[in-house]
Amino acid sequence: MLPPLTGPVLTAAQTRAAEEAAMAGGTSVDTLMERAGHAIAEAVWRFGGDRAVLVLCGPGNNGGDGYVAARILKARGISVRVAALAEPRTDVARRAAALWDGSVEAVEGAAPAPIIVDALFGTGLARALDAELTQQLQRLRAAARLVVAVDVPSGVGTDDGANLGAVAADVTVALAALKPAHLLQPAAGLCGHVMRADIGIAAESAMSVIARPRLAAPGPADHKYTRGLVTVVGGAMPGAARLVATAAARSGAGYVVLVGDAGETGTPNSVVRRTVEDALADERTAALVIGSGLGRDEAAEALLSRALATSFPLVLDADALRFLTARQLKARMAPTLLTPHEGEFTALFGRGQGSKIERARAAAEASGCTIIFKGADTVVASPDGCVGLGARASHWLASAGTGDVLAGVSAAMLARRMDSHEAACAAVWLHADAARRAGAGLIADDLCLHLPAALAAIS
Repeated sequence: MLPPLTGPVLTAAQTRAAEEAAMAGGTSVDTLMERAGHAIAEAVWRFGGDRAVLVLCGPGNNGGDGYVAARILKARGISVRVAALAEPRTDVARRAAALWDGSVEAVEGAAPAPIIVDALFGTGLARALDAELTQQLQRLRAAARLVVAVDVPSGVGTDDGANLGAVAADVTVALAALKPAHLLQPAAGLCGHVMRADIGIAAESAMSVIARPRLAAPGPADHKYTRGLVTVVGGAMPGAARLVATAAARSGAGYVVLVGDAGETGTPNSVVRRTVEDALADERTAALVIGSGLGRDEAAEALLSRALATSFPLVLDADALRFLTARQLKARMAPTLLTPHEGEFTALFGRGQGSKIERARAAAEASGCTIIFKGADTVVASPDGCVGLGARASHWLASAGTGDVLAGVSAAMLARRMDSHEAACAAVWLHADAARRAGAGLIADDLCLHLPAALAAIS
């Protein structure tokens, strides 16, 4: 089992800057390439054993890494062939190629091998692969048992996760740091298992993988209000608000109030029913959630207006996001956390420009809110520019009600008086871990049952 993805995430430009800083500090570019080649060879050896290897080398430094890996694998007694797309075009790649003492064939028409190392294009690719090259890669991929990609699979957009004609890898060796392509769809789905290789480059970024949080367990001095009072405002679809309330309670909130639902079905008895007047007047409220199942009529809009007028930290989800504008949100002084999926995000902020990360950052800045931009590649963005990227979440989360559960967990984290970005990242992690524990075929209700175990693992 591979370790979890962790650490900073660098764009292509940040990666180049980090490499230049390492070289300015005295590490030669040849040393960096040698380290990268060793990491690639180690991954091939680990996952492919002693099977024959075909290394596909491009004309840039990615190809140079491939030549180094080929030389090291050959020295270990592996049968290695090299196929090049073109002659090396950088000095360091030429030096690496010169140390390869075997023949070099053309990629076009190259015979297949059980193990393919994709060292054609790295983080610099900005256009779609040539159709003929894609066809050649698909031919070799079909005959291979394992494909190992160097840094990113050739044919993915490093910064936006776009598919530019890539052929899927089974293992991707991320050099120095993870890149957005390892976490954003559709590229993330083409990377296979991602493993990071430390090659001696210091990686610093405001963008990172959402890490396992550390949450303090209740102590002897705690009581229900120190653990946080969460108020959930219901509406037209009471089941959604009940999921939110249950998730908040199961995520450690000390007191959960449900407004606008007189029923008793499907909610723990510990959840207290109150009128909206009583709930909004309670100054002990540490977080308020509204939007899940709220409805889109005038009554729903009036409830939302009352919630926005409070000084409570807010989690705004689902229907609430259809009534709002970025200007309204910017006017709030209290912490505000939004949990949109793609459709809700676009309705509120428009389609925007750039990658999912860039869109989320721009929306956070425009609204003054922390945003959990949900999906198979969840992005958390805050107004200060910090970004957290979710990793390896279960695709079984693509079912009704799971977003309501996330809203409830987010409220429980805000109710701990956590910073809104920290709260959002902790919620995304707990939500994903509960899904992992629930397994295949999960429904939203199952997540609530597994949240205590997820919470216990980090408390």
